[in-house]
Amino acid sequence: MAVNLVLLDRVLEARREPRYRAEQIWAWAARGVTGYEGMTNLPAALRDALAADVPFSTLTVEHEVHARDGTVKALFRTADGHLVEAVLMRYENGRRSICVSAQSGCPLTCTFCATGQMRFGRNLTASEILDQALHFRRIEPVDHCVFMGMGEPMLNLDHVVAAALRLPTIGITHRRTTISTVGWLPGLRRFIDEVAQPIRLALSLHATSEELRSELMPVNDRYSLRDVLAECRRYFELRRRKVFVEYVMLAGVNDRVEHARGLTELLDRKIFKVNLIPFNSAPSSHFEASSRHAIAAFKDVLDRARLPTTVRLTRGRDIAAACGQLAASRHVVA
Repeated sequence: MAVNLVLLDRVLEARREPRYRAEQIWAWAARGVTGYEGMTNLPAALRDALAADVPFSTLTVEHEVHARDGTVKALFRTADGHLVEAVLMRYENGRRSICVSAQSGCPLTCTFCATGQMRFGRNLTASEILDQALHFRRIEPVDHCVFMGMGEPMLNLDHVVAAALRLPTIGITHRRTTISTVGWLPGLRRFIDEVAQPIRLALSLHATSEELRSELMPVNDRYSLRDVLAECRRYFELRRRKVFVEYVMLAGVNDRVEHARGLTELLDRKIFKVNLIPFNSAPSSHFEASSRHAIAAFKDVLDRARLPTTVRLTRGRDIAAACGQLAASRHVVA
């Protein structure tokens, strides 16, 4: 569940139920209940009416696969037939992080991303986003959420934020919620100006020059790297929270030492923290992953400049659940 929250309110109002009923129902869903029958503080007649009139979930689970490292990927279908994927990542320290989608597909067509090669469907509603989180919450407690699945969150900001604001009741605080962007400036500016909660910001960067970034990410032709980084600095000035920079390592494209030096010149170490992401192959991609040696040499440059940097631990690659691999299919990488 997140039942269609708009439909739920409409049904409760038509039945003249007290206003607190909607929050009661949500509280049960956030605890991981699997159906209306488990909501024991609701009148039986109301539970029956909801089961008849308000589908318990806005998404149908089409397929679910489990990786050797414990990662789980779920493929969902919306009521109108659009496909969506989300991922649960399990870590040895007990952390349970979910990666959710903001759209079915993505219209921004980054060249190295499998989602960008899909046909774009539509924005997801807040309920559909929350349903991805609740699916995994019913499996086990979760404590981190990243909006880094399918789609560009800043193109669907209202629904993304509405979903993010409900995550604490599931067990995910605002400080453990991260919204990513490739640099869609209208949404990014609104996020900075309008969202007061301490939700984290991540920027998908992937290049240190305007020219290369435009080759990899067509959005850069519309909103320049310079302007996007200026907004990230403004986020830091207002929130005093570092911006995560996502940088996928592409062999021979953006992984040379001179690219690393460019990154140190571009990013202030007081404002940004870099995540280097080993490239994960996707069907029909012409890119190759950087070698371990190239990644280590790249990171060494950043370390010597004291720019905070980590190499992202790849999760779920064997089930096509890793960063950049979500393409709404049953395909599993061997």
